[in-house]
Amino acid sequence: MKTFVLIIVGFILLSSLTLPSKKQWVSLFDGKTLDGWKVGANAQTFSIEDGTIAVNGNVAHLFYDGPINNHQFKNFEFIADVMTLPGSNSGIYFHTAFQQSSWPQKGYEAQVNNSHSDWRRTGSLYAVQDVKETFATDNKWFTEYIKVEGKHIIIKINGKTVVDYTEPDNLQREEGMKGRVLSKGTFALQGHDPKSKVYFKNIKVRVLKD
Repeated sequence: MKTFVLIIVGFILLSSLTLPSKKQWVSLFDGKTLDGWKVGANAQTFSIEDGTIAVNGNVAHLFYDGPINNHQFKNFEFIADVMTLPGSNSGIYFHTAFQQSSWPQKGYEAQVNNSHSDWRRTGSLYAVQDVKETFATDNKWFTEYIKVEGKHIIIKINGKTVVDYTEPDNLQREEGMKGRVLSKGTFALQGHDPKSKVYFKNIKVRVLKD
């Protein structure tokens, strides 16, 4: 009987880790390690600095590969604190999938860029609904929030909505953009180039009803 009870308790604890409450914010980053995250080529682009994920180096992408929701998210709210150094570029992919190298082909990218030469600024739904105005500044922490519910995407910077996009039915993307559609998938942080340095912390998700 005691063994049975322990099994049930263990199952409940595991379920609470892998299947978060629909109303619960869950951390994807422990502030100390890259446990639960996976990167292919140029893994040295990502490191831990003072409780943050520091991104600086050749093109690479760090994919969430941990147990929360089996790293598959459809409808969700995502939030992270971000800080860019001057001239830096990065991004947050969602509904994506692990790739060993190159730019992720699946899913969308929420831009992180306050002063890089690319005119698409922080909060842009990259190359789909772009933002020209700058809503955050370098060398200062800001929050980037992404919500996906059905076909609806909202991106907020410091609480301000900068993208409100509804994906059309029967969407047909041009070549090179075929994977830029809503489905489900994981998150990825982008390492853009050696001159860019960006920090991420307080990375959290809240799963919404499918």
